[in-house]
Amino acid sequence: MQLVIKEKNSERINRFLDWLLYMIGYTLVFILVTNMFKSIYIDINHSYIYSFVAVVIIYILNKTIKPALVTLTIPITGLTLGLFYPFINLFILKLVDWIMGSHFQLENIKIALLVAILLSVMNIIMEEIIIKPIIKRVKKNGKSSI
Repeated sequence: MQLVIKEKNSERINRFLDWLLYMIGYTLVFILVTNMFKSIYIDINHSYIYSFVAVVIIYILNKTIKPALVTLTIPITGLTLGLFYPFINLFILKLVDWIMGSHFQLENIKIALLVAILLSVMNIIMEEIIIKPIIKRVKKNGKSSI
């Protein structure tokens, strides 16, 4: 399916399509990682929807709260040579757990830390191998193809 956008608002629409592509990719990674562990629960009735909602909440928290957390924890992150950074991601995941209530639950803190690390690594891999080449190819052609 090819979508060609030639309007005044095409840049805004193209940015939205880029964001949507990232969210879908991150949702697939999120579903894959959370299905690997039994101590992570996503509501079975609408697991894809709740996974997408969790990814959007993580995105919003990463854009709003995470920069402040990183700034506040620079001394401890420096002392631990960067090993504290995954705990910030764990804190974000626990916030998502709190926000979503019974639809998403992290039961084991050690597994949640491992999930935070796996999500970060797999999102980087997904972004570099799949998402960026697609966006680059679309921008090279001068149109949005999704």
